[in-house]
Amino acid sequence: MKIRLMTTVILAVLLGAPLALHAEEISADKQKAIADMLATMKCEVDPANIEAGAEGYELDDVFCSDGQYDMNLNADLTVADKRKE
Repeated sequence: MKIRLMTTVILAVLLGAPLALHAEEISADKQKAIADMLATMKCEVDPANIEAGAEGYELDDVFCSDGQYDMNLNADLTVADKRKE
């Protein structure tokens, strides 16, 4: 009985772990603010490619007039890092 309970607990933790790792939802207002900021740089990003982090936002596959980039933004939406792909 103890083994069955332990197995059930382990399975519950393992199956629930991906839910806990799911990225934080970005509000529509914040997505618009990011899109507006990127537009000033002649760039755009699919909202699905924006992830919230501890210190700001991570943007994957940002398309700009001069190429494609991955970017990290600070919480105030300033560019912390920009890497050309």
